[in-house]
Amino acid sequence: MKSEGSAKNLPVGPAADALQAFFKLVESPAALCDVQLNLLSANQAFETLCGVEETSGQLLCELLQSAAGAVPPDGASREVTVKCPKGQDVTLTLSRRGSAVAVLARRLSEAAEGVSLAVAASALQEQARIEQALLELGRQVAGATSEEELVAAVARGVKGLFPGRSSCVRITDQRTSALTSMYAEGRLREGARDVIAIRHSAAEKTHLLTHLLPPDKVSITDDEVPLMFHGTGKSICAPLVASGQLFGAINIEYPEGPQFDLESDDRVLIQLANQVAVGVRNAKLIDELTFVRKYLEELLEHANALILVANRERRIVVFNKALSTLTDLSKHEVLGQDLLNFVPDGERMRVMRIIAASLRGEPVSNFETRVVGKDGREVRVSFATSTVLTATGEVEGVIAIGQDLTKMRELERRIIHAEKLASLGQFAASVVHEINNPMTAVAAYTDALLTRSMGRATDSSEVEKLRKILDNCERVLRFTRDLVSYARPAQDKPEEVDLHRVIDTAIGFCDHVVHKHGVHIEREYGELPKLHAVKGNLVQVFVNLVTNACQATQPGGVVTLKTRREGSHAVVRVKDTGYGIEPKHLDRIFEPFFTTKPDGKGTGLGLSIVQGIVESHGGGISVESTVGMGTTFLVRLPFGE
Repeated sequence: MKSEGSAKNLPVGPAADALQAFFKLVESPAALCDVQLNLLSANQAFETLCGVEETSGQLLCELLQSAAGAVPPDGASREVTVKCPKGQDVTLTLSRRGSAVAVLARRLSEAAEGVSLAVAASALQEQARIEQALLELGRQVAGATSEEELVAAVARGVKGLFPGRSSCVRITDQRTSALTSMYAEGRLREGARDVIAIRHSAAEKTHLLTHLLPPDKVSITDDEVPLMFHGTGKSICAPLVASGQLFGAINIEYPEGPQFDLESDDRVLIQLANQVAVGVRNAKLIDELTFVRKYLEELLEHANALILVANRERRIVVFNKALSTLTDLSKHEVLGQDLLNFVPDGERMRVMRIIAASLRGEPVSNFETRVVGKDGREVRVSFATSTVLTATGEVEGVIAIGQDLTKMRELERRIIHAEKLASLGQFAASVVHEINNPMTAVAAYTDALLTRSMGRATDSSEVEKLRKILDNCERVLRFTRDLVSYARPAQDKPEEVDLHRVIDTAIGFCDHVVHKHGVHIEREYGELPKLHAVKGNLVQVFVNLVTNACQATQPGGVVTLKTRREGSHAVVRVKDTGYGIEPKHLDRIFEPFFTTKPDGKGTGLGLSIVQGIVESHGGGISVESTVGMGTTFLVRLPFGE
């Protein structure tokens, strides 16, 4: 560039546009230096006055260095006389603002360029103000903790840099260009916020990838940008672009009448937009990373699996909710602790080998071990392990994902027990057959003896003894018949059933439990028609309920079975005078494997089976309990057709 009033050799950087404006304003010989008087730029008039050729930048540097030590303090000016390469003396006026020094030159014989000096000082001061404002805006944008705070900071910066103008700051989603935040200083026209209009020249300056933009959200035009505010006449717009992506736009609009330097404003606005775009991009990246991190943390925390992560030093860094529930250990008791602290002594060597293998990148699956929970309680678990890597591919730790084997092993144990009972049941059936034959003979002979004794004058006490023998024989035979009928697999074929006889049969099966616990059974039967049901299944329902009631009742207590009709349903109340059920357990008593009985005293399946049988008959079962006063189970069964 060689025209008068233009700058040569301008430095590359955010201040380049402002320096260009400085030299455009100053027609007198002028240069710009740093505080060590190293030449940054000089106009042609400066070179001509000093008698230096255009290409002799080194001579200019030597000329300025001859004035070394003459740099004034910040905000002040100073004059110094130097000898130019062609021999003439030149007076240099140095005016400092911050880290920049403006130099105006004149021959000794010429009058002082006071006006030009004032203009130069004013331009330099304005540039310092702009740089300070942009620096402060950069700090506020970097310190914003949310998109709303960021928009507010940008709006304040725009208002400070462009007073007397209307402004609008819009932040958009970089993928869809949908508006996410906005601030407007002025009265907006209808629909003005819907589409961002950007000139081709602005898109090129900011390296915007226009082919990625949705046309319904962003308009690229060669014409003037449409006005957004009422009462304005001209406008400029700078897109917020980082890495080729659009993050929004800043619009500045001017009122009718006053004259503004739109070209200068446009240069400053592009500077501001470039700085803000980087801040917006970083803020959105941080938001996305924070969201993803929280999302992953929530997934790990609430996953329906046991998840544990340990670092290379075996310190636990993730211990999810499922593990906390299983072990009754809270996070603050576990995080940061050595993993081996929660493994039984006999398992530690095996666990250490698994960790070492995982750290070598060898995944391990179906590794069974035990974990020590609260109060030393141990639970059986199965884990699959894998290596946790850093972004650079280095091994950071081990993740273990597993499941609780406690219930599975308990279920296996109960299945084995059930198989034993099935075998025992088959044996019992043959025993019953062996009992029935001699017992039938005893009953027959006893009946014959009783008939003969009653026909003769026999001692009444002898007759009574024979009658008791016969009654007990019939009781044994009746019990064995009912037992075989109950043990026989149900055919699921409903039949007409007398509910009272079903309950009586169930009480008969529980006779030993009743006597063992010293409980008295009371019956309060109402009038009921017959039910359409599977008899064996209903017997099982009331065997379970009566057994539970007896086990929950202290010796001398009472278990009452009361029936009545309620509309189309038969209602059976099984009430005990036991110690009751705690409220926290009431919602869980029908869950499979849930029991409040000591280990080995109950399977936790009885009430679950009862509920299934009752519901399969179209009925329902509920429970009411008061601690210290007893429990009542309410069974409702439909009469059917």
